[in-house]
Amino acid sequence: MNSKQIADTFKALSDEKRIDILQLLQDGEQCACVLLEKLNLTQSGLSYHMKILTNSQIIQSRQVGKWTYYKISEKQCSNLITLLKDITRLNDNNKERTINE
Repeated sequence: MNSKQIADTFKALSDEKRIDILQLLQDGEQCACVLLEKLNLTQSGLSYHMKILTNSQIIQSRQVGKWTYYKISEKQCSNLITLLKDITRLNDNNKERTINE
């Protein structure tokens, strides 16, 4: 991932409504209709947040008739954990200095 993709991914996680969406999806795949009901959002409001989350690949979607179903992408979440570790890892020289300070 380049810096812009990383920033966009963390931006997707920086909104309360999107965190609420992710918490609802922790129980498994949900229909947009269920999310609308539980989040008290308009259709356009939900679509806005889902576009950001799907573009960041944090969630996946699938169409069934006129409804869209969403779920958390386990692969992308695993990638995000690795990414966070990588971008916050201290170099070996910095580790030594921190321990000795």
